[in-house]
Amino acid sequence: MPGDEPRAGAERVLDFSLGQAHLCVWNDQLVVRRDGVPDVTTPLAEAAVVVLASRQVTCTLSVLDGLMQAGAAVVVCDGSMLPSGMMLPLAGHGWQTQRMIAQATATAPTRKRLWQQVVRAKVRAQGSVLHGVRGDDGGLFALAREVRSGDPMNVEAQAAQRYWPLLFDDPAFLRRRGAPDQNRMLNYGYAVLRGAVGRAICAAGLHPSLGIHHHSRSNPFCLADDLMEPYRPLIDGEVREVVGEFGVDVELDPPIKARLAGVMHERIGHAGEQRTIFEWVARSGSSLARCLIGEEETVFFPDGLVEV
Repeated sequence: MPGDEPRAGAERVLDFSLGQAHLCVWNDQLVVRRDGVPDVTTPLAEAAVVVLASRQVTCTLSVLDGLMQAGAAVVVCDGSMLPSGMMLPLAGHGWQTQRMIAQATATAPTRKRLWQQVVRAKVRAQGSVLHGVRGDDGGLFALAREVRSGDPMNVEAQAAQRYWPLLFDDPAFLRRRGAPDQNRMLNYGYAVLRGAVGRAICAAGLHPSLGIHHHSRSNPFCLADDLMEPYRPLIDGEVREVVGEFGVDVELDPPIKARLAGVMHERIGHAGEQRTIFEWVARSGSSLARCLIGEEETVFFPDGLVEV
C-alpha cells in the first residue's frame, strides 16, 4: 500500500557518540561543525537514524524539527550505549488516526496471536545464527514450534537460556545491559535497530508506546521493542564476530560502531529479492499495521532471517 513505508533512500545511520560537534540546518542539509575542521553536510532526507551519545554534542531546534519532518529517528544514549530516549515523527502517515484507534483497541486474542508470531520468528532467527556459527541450531528450531498464542510457557526465555551461552561459547554468559563485556556492543547495536524499527512503526501510522506484548508504563517504545525482536539476532551474530576477532574487552570505538550499525545495510533475501534490513524492517512495520486493522493475518518477516 503506498505510503506505508519510510521514504526510499533514507538508510544512513549518523553516529555522534564521540567528541565535540554542533549540529545545525542549512538549505535542508544537516551541517556538522567541529572545531578546527571543515563543516560536513548531509541531506536531511538521507538520514534514517541519528544517534546522540557524546555529552559534547549540541544541536538546534531546527535540527530536531528537520529530522522529524524528514521522517528520521533520533536516539539519545547514555554512557553505556543504552538508549535513554528516542524522538520519532508522529504524523507520518495518512491513515494514522484509523490505525492508532485499531492499535489501541486491539483485542487480547489478537495481541497474543501477533506476539506468538514475533516470538516464533525470533527463536527461529536465533537458531539460524547458531547454525551459521556452530553448525547446529541448538534445538531452537524445534523449540520455536512450541510457541503458543501469547507464549504462555515463556518459550522466549527458554530459548535465551540456550542461545546466549552457545552463541559466545561461554556457559556463564548472561544478557546484562550494564555489564562491561560484549553486552556493550549489543546495547549499541540494539539502540540503532530500535531507532530504525521505531521509525518504521511511525511511518506505518502506529504509535510506538502501545505494544502488543511489552507494556511498561515507563517505556514509551513498547511496540518498537516488540517488533524488533526477530531482528535482534542479526546484531548478535555481528557481535559474536567482533568478539571472535578482538575479544570481549575491545573498545567500542568508531570502527566497531560502524560495523554494528552496518548490519542495517546488509542485504538478506526473501522470495527472490535482496533488500537491506532497513527495507525489510519498514515492510514489517506496515505489515503489523495491516494485521491490526484486519487486512492481514500474519506479520511479515523476511525468510533471510532464518536461512541456514
